Amino acid sequence: MLTVIATIRAKAGSELRAKEILTSLVAPTRKEQGCVNYDLHVRADQPGTFVFYENWTSAAALDAHLKTPHVQKALSEMGPHLAGEPDIGRFEMISKPA
Repeated sequence: MLTVIATIRAKAGSELRAKEILTSLVAPTRKEQGCVNYDLHVRADQPGTFVFYENWTSAAALDAHLKTPHVQKALSEMGPHLAGEPDIGRFEMISKPA
């Protein structure tokens, strides 16, 4: 399994629009083959900081996700609302699940 933690920061004044765009990704992504979970969070003390916590069955499933029309659309729409480059990390679990 592959875990992704992606942090996206919206420009001041773009928080609501960023939330709308990012939220639109959740339902279609959860239906994708290889998606184990896809959860969007907002930082409680920074309403313009969003974090996706995702688990995928494989890197290939994640790569396919990144090429989907809904992701490509969201990426183009988010451009003017970003405060900087998203921080996207790919992680492999090294502890055993409880």
